[in-house]
Amino acid sequence: MLDSKTQDLTAVLDRIRPAVRSQKPYHVGGIQDPPVKLNQNESPFDLPEDLKREIVDGFLAVPFNRYPKEQPDRLAEEFASLVGWMPGGVLVGNGSNDLTYTLGLALIEKGTPVVMPRPMFALYTTVVRLHEGDLIEIPSRKDHSFDADAILRAVREHAPALTVLATPNNPTGLAMSFGEIESIVDAASGFVLVDEAYADFIEAPGGITLLERYPNVIVLRTLSKAWGLAGLRLGFMLARPEVIAEILKARLPFMVDALAEQTALALLQRPEMLAERARQMKESCAVLTRALQNMDEIEVIPSKTNFVLFRTSVEPSKLMNRLAESGVLVRNMAGYPELHGFLRVNAGTEIENNTFLVALQNSLPDRD
Repeated sequence: MLDSKTQDLTAVLDRIRPAVRSQKPYHVGGIQDPPVKLNQNESPFDLPEDLKREIVDGFLAVPFNRYPKEQPDRLAEEFASLVGWMPGGVLVGNGSNDLTYTLGLALIEKGTPVVMPRPMFALYTTVVRLHEGDLIEIPSRKDHSFDADAILRAVREHAPALTVLATPNNPTGLAMSFGEIESIVDAASGFVLVDEAYADFIEAPGGITLLERYPNVIVLRTLSKAWGLAGLRLGFMLARPEVIAEILKARLPFMVDALAEQTALALLQRPEMLAERARQMKESCAVLTRALQNMDEIEVIPSKTNFVLFRTSVEPSKLMNRLAESGVLVRNMAGYPELHGFLRVNAGTEIENNTFLVALQNSLPDRD
């Protein structure tokens, strides 16, 4: 028998929308402060000490008692210049996840059809379900690549308000061709979001080149990967200025803090450093992939990102625990049914990669 206080709590919790209560909070997990952390696709490079001091010194002049601008217009202008787009067509956010939620608020309501490939970054599924949209997921091919033809058929059949294409894709690391992206954009009557979180690691043209010709294109970028600013939370959205003006109506103000803005502005003055770090991360991932491919009885999915998926004969949670015992943290992909048995490791420094490979080799003998 529940007491009255417990009964009252239950009644209160029942006031929370079922679409919210049915979801799970985002939680990565794993050991705290591991010596080698390769589980969240982060850059292995922190900012140089002298640059950090320069940024902090400038931050000391910021009045903490004053609000920042509602939207960081100067930073938006710099991002526009970086990619060759109109300043009014840029929306800066507290990481690309923040912008994804804003887009969901602007476009998705109960019954709104949304098409996206599967598997894909789980946040998109959560946003659609929180807004009670009609989620239409298109399974990947047997080799885990996008089934672009099936996506195209779904877009024509369902006329979705939003189609999401993450390319290169998290969690598979694979990319769509430019022709496949454009064919879907051309067929769509609704918006097509091209998530380019890993665009710094590929040479092929992407969604940005379609903005001028297609008013339904929205491009999403993050500074958490190649830029190495995962801890400061910055991303930006590109679309026609008229589209951004409407999305702004669903946008919370003051979402970008002064420290993050100053840091991004400082990095924008150092394009050579950013390019070199992206190159190093690509090379690190290539070296890591070749090393895994050369190990016996390991299946590897080559990647267009800074991470790679691999599968061994050892049950993944057991293998992940063995690696953790050696101080190496990787990601179990069991949350995606299509990737059952796979682990994900992102490229680190040469020392981090070697530490992982040694730990992996030592964890593979059958000790079950």
